[in-house]
Amino acid sequence: MEAAWDAETDFAVVGSGGGLVGALAARARGLDVLVLEKRALVGGSTAMSGGVVWMPDNPLLARAGVPDSLEAGMAYFEAVVGNVGPASSPERRHAFLTQGPAMIRFLQDLGIRFVHCDGYSDYYAEAKGGRARGRAIETLPFDARALGDWRSRLQPGFLARSPVAIHTGELAAFSLPYRSAHNLRTAARVVLRTAWLRLRGRRPLMNGAALIGNLLARALAQGIPVWTGTALRDLVEEQGWITGVVAEREGRRLRIRARRGVLLAAGGFAHDAEMRRRCGGQQPNASEWTSANEGDTGEVLRAAMAHGAATDLLDEAWWVQTSILPSGSKLMHISERTRPGAILVDASGRRYVNEAASYMEVGKAMYARDAQARAVPSWLVFDARFRRRYPWVVAPPAHTPREWIERGYMRRAASLRELAEQCGIDAAGLEATVERFNRFAREGRDPDFQRGEGACDRVYGDPGQRPNPCLGPLDAPPYHAVAIYPGDVGTCGGVLCDEHSRVQREDGSAIEGLYATGNTTATVMGRSYLGPGASIAASMTFAYIAAQHAAAAGPGAAAGAR
Repeated sequence: MEAAWDAETDFAVVGSGGGLVGALAARARGLDVLVLEKRALVGGSTAMSGGVVWMPDNPLLARAGVPDSLEAGMAYFEAVVGNVGPASSPERRHAFLTQGPAMIRFLQDLGIRFVHCDGYSDYYAEAKGGRARGRAIETLPFDARALGDWRSRLQPGFLARSPVAIHTGELAAFSLPYRSAHNLRTAARVVLRTAWLRLRGRRPLMNGAALIGNLLARALAQGIPVWTGTALRDLVEEQGWITGVVAEREGRRLRIRARRGVLLAAGGFAHDAEMRRRCGGQQPNASEWTSANEGDTGEVLRAAMAHGAATDLLDEAWWVQTSILPSGSKLMHISERTRPGAILVDASGRRYVNEAASYMEVGKAMYARDAQARAVPSWLVFDARFRRRYPWVVAPPAHTPREWIERGYMRRAASLRELAEQCGIDAAGLEATVERFNRFAREGRDPDFQRGEGACDRVYGDPGQRPNPCLGPLDAPPYHAVAIYPGDVGTCGGVLCDEHSRVQREDGSAIEGLYATGNTTATVMGRSYLGPGASIAASMTFAYIAAQHAAAAGPGAAAGAR
């Protein structure tokens, strides 16, 4: 005889990132909802991120004068993602592209305000259906005071220590304020916004923290319980249906009934070294290079697999170029590889990719190159002009911490040959590469990899560099180099789901009562990252879809198995 239930709800959400959208949508349909979060902090990798949401045909685009449509979105998926199997089936793409804008309108109706990241291009803008002005949106500053005591339980973001209230879509221009009139206006706007908010006594959250702060505040206001420190241990299955979960909270094991279903929104397995070794086709595929939140350890995904869930894309991740500081902290490199005066080379000293392409494409290229010549790690090589002119993530222009040089994080040498010897790079290969690159860079063209020709390339380029904002020679010694690894912000393979977010078995049938979204699933984006915030958009949208489907299933649907 089955043990009694310790708690009951209609809809149980496991994870507190994009899954909060599912919680709010289910509550709006009249369901009782319970959110379970393993960690003491709410928000996961979404709260840590830039908080951008890539959504074709969203309500803000028409106001901004950016033409878009379902047809354009479908064409873009077809051109970029192609046929990667059921994770990105035509039905799932259609669901994402139709329900995604509805999800944004739903959040707007709850009072969440968004702004269009104008100019934050789609990552393949020149492909059929792409948009150079971009489809990304993000939330306005959110006042942390609205969270009350919950403020301390919000996962800090990558920019949590930023002294300014800056939108993710403004970062590129703000980091180079004196390189164009547009950049200077952007910097002035950020400074004035920051001053105005402080004068009014606001404690603004920005980026991913603002997005999660907005969702959490509304969940709490609607009486949705959020149980932090509550880890999923198993799913309860009865006659082929998932009817609840087994969770551990404050040292107790609890059986929690979920009458309409369970939504898994707890991320992937970025920090599970063994699972990455076993599932990752790309090797080395190291968990120590990830920037995903510490709770991204895979047990929720494994629980679904133990109950028959089919999986796909387990060898894939949201790759982002990463360096490791002497302290062990990681830096993600979005802009540095894009700007004039820097190149990415393998151990032979050769370039092998358009450095300004999307981080996903560069990560895949790094692994592909490593199969031919050692490219893990690769080396980002740049000159003194680059270091004087551009920031290095946390270090402002012209300021290089002494520890970086002394402990070998950033190598420095008077000549390319000496630099190559320090890094274990073939010296003749590096010298030949730089000579060829410089010859063309002075003309503003890259015949080898077309760097700077696409809209995505130019987002983080230097508008003050003519004729190509992404190209400039490396001819001002001393020269520098930093080891670059194929890091990531999370895995993106997992359980297969249908267009209703229902988890599927190997035979394609649905596991009734079990839904999933985000990095717990094999992503609808396939092996591509279509634009800034694509993973967050998919997580939020399929959480919204899951809630709609569960609410429509009727009272006691999951319990009907008995």
